[in-house]
Amino acid sequence: MQDGSKKAIVAAFGANLGIAVAKFTGFALTRSTALLAEAVHSLADSGNQGLLLLGSKRAQKKPDRKSEFGYGRERYFWSFVVALVLFSVGGLFALYEGIQKFSHPHETKSVAIAVSILGAAILLETFSLLTALREVKHAKKPEETIRTFIRTSKQPELPVVLLEDIGAEIGLILALVGILLGHYTDEPRWDAVGSISIGVLLIAIAAILAVKLKSHLIGEAALPSEVAKIETAITSHAKVLHLINLRTEHVGPEELIVAAKVEFEHSLSVADLSLVVNELEVLVRHSVPMALFIFIEPDISRP
Repeated sequence: MQDGSKKAIVAAFGANLGIAVAKFTGFALTRSTALLAEAVHSLADSGNQGLLLLGSKRAQKKPDRKSEFGYGRERYFWSFVVALVLFSVGGLFALYEGIQKFSHPHETKSVAIAVSILGAAILLETFSLLTALREVKHAKKPEETIRTFIRTSKQPELPVVLLEDIGAEIGLILALVGILLGHYTDEPRWDAVGSISIGVLLIAIAAILAVKLKSHLIGEAALPSEVAKIETAITSHAKVLHLINLRTEHVGPEELIVAAKVEFEHSLSVADLSLVVNELEVLVRHSVPMALFIFIEPDISRP
């Protein structure tokens, strides 16, 4: 895991844990359903950051006979678990609590306490979000938008933390609006609407993450820019006549399999061919350092 990803996760973990404690205390004093939904959301987020760190640690295991291409996909798996937790613990719980209060409304007590806690939570969450945005800015290419980075990034942690933080910030605002509307209109169902809105938001974010991480788990090819670099590295060698076929697949955010069929000069001996293949591996790794596993098969082009 890159240092920026770890920094964003640690910042989010500390912020969410503190926010969760404050929200649960606020719920005990106010009985606000939106505040309870947000408390569970923050607790789930804290657990999620722990899962991301666990995935990063497990991904560092060296390749062995059980997993000969290493354990890089552990980071994708545990990030996918985060999406499931966000959906079930965060989204479904908030929906359930919101529907319950909408059916059986009751007034929120000590609105001033609830608003104060949510205000403090917004400040803490803003710190976490700004940290994530700053690390994304360092990680993405200058011409990339944040939306493009989230969609195309091969590292799962930063997009997950960023979407969680965005969801948390919006969720806090929804909870605050629900509580204030319920207080000033004397209609407690607004608090329930806030909780339901938070549930829908979290389920939507979980769905976005699940779709993104599914493709990582199945196996994604390298980015087109990286494929182009690999093609250039192979075809630039003087003994290469033709690149017949090229396949790539990520087995982790920073681990790439490269498989290529290449036509070499027909006059090469077996010993010379072996030396050229080794030179190609060096060229490919120099162009794309994450190409850890390279398989080059000599072949002849067929019409």
